[in-house]
Amino acid sequence: MGKTGRDWTQIYAIYGMDDWHTPIFLLIHAIVFSASSVVFLLYFNWICYSFESIFPSVFSGSFARFAAGFTGSVTALSAVCLFYAAGNMFYSSVALRWDMAQRMVSAVHDWSTVKTVLDVGCGRGILLNAVAMQLKKEGSSGRVVGLDRKNTTLSTLRTAGMEGVQEYVTCREGDARRLPFPDNYFDVVVSAGFVHKVGKEFGSKTAAASAERMRVVGEVVRVMKEGGVGVVWDLVHVPEYVLRLQELKMEEIRVSERVTAFMVNSHIVSFRKPSHEHVMGPNEVRLDWRFNNIC
Repeated sequence: MGKTGRDWTQIYAIYGMDDWHTPIFLLIHAIVFSASSVVFLLYFNWICYSFESIFPSVFSGSFARFAAGFTGSVTALSAVCLFYAAGNMFYSSVALRWDMAQRMVSAVHDWSTVKTVLDVGCGRGILLNAVAMQLKKEGSSGRVVGLDRKNTTLSTLRTAGMEGVQEYVTCREGDARRLPFPDNYFDVVVSAGFVHKVGKEFGSKTAAASAERMRVVGEVVRVMKEGGVGVVWDLVHVPEYVLRLQELKMEEIRVSERVTAFMVNSHIVSFRKPSHEHVMGPNEVRLDWRFNNIC
């Protein structure tokens, strides 16, 4: 399954991060809150005296000590939460994406017959390259196409070159809601941490945004060959995708265990497009985990 057991610093060196601002913003605030909590600890008595002096009618004696202690505790707890949030954002951006890419690759049981693969929303190419590594490992003549809304072709191909799989990778710019490929074209379609972003201009919780995401799911199914496999890892909205896949009569719908990514829940959902030889009933769905508990 490609390169496994890699050092996280090597992964970050190859792929970098799209958004450094958020974890740095959280980290700076965590440091500020940590310093404030230390000040409350070291100068506790002085802070209590200041409370009594500035607001003598409100703070007096034991109440001033309680107020100072409570404020210091909340400050320290806030620092811990901010450090955790910064760490989770940093980890989720690259290291977790790499790990989830390996899991997604393993969800396809037979790569030996795969010739065409599409990665919807390929970004920096973490999943794209994981698929290419698998094709290379199998000695396949297959190719994987990375599609993204942004013009990231050069940076994506650069990471493919660093991974030694550039001959297996092609990049294309396009809209996932109108995939520029014919029907029944790909053996495998994958997507990691992308579909939830579609339609955000309408507000992520609106019906319009949901309709845009469902359009992407429909496009993924359209470009898959009969008997083809789809694997999608995404945040928050996976239950919607499962319902849509049921409506489209997909086979072998499976949902992974819950994984925390970017401070929210995420799941991998895999499925197979039925062939004409077998049409499933509307209620025939197989899940690895309890569908009612997906959140």
